[in-house]
Amino acid sequence: MTYQHIETLTAHHPLPPLARTVFALAVTLLKWEQRQQTRRALRKLDPHMLADIGMSANDARIECKKAFWRG
Repeated sequence: MTYQHIETLTAHHPLPPLARTVFALAVTLLKWEQRQQTRRALRKLDPHMLADIGMSANDARIECKKAFWRG
């Protein structure tokens, strides 16, 4: 389940305040994990594959150096 699916579910089922806070924390942690995984995968792409997604090797290096909490 992706974080977009989770947000859709909660939009239709309001949560109590404490649950909403815990849920927001869980969603944040999920976003961070997804960024980490994406940047790990990006690191493995060769220049040809990077060009296919519209990134230069330098752009990929900059993105991969970002901390997981930075969007």
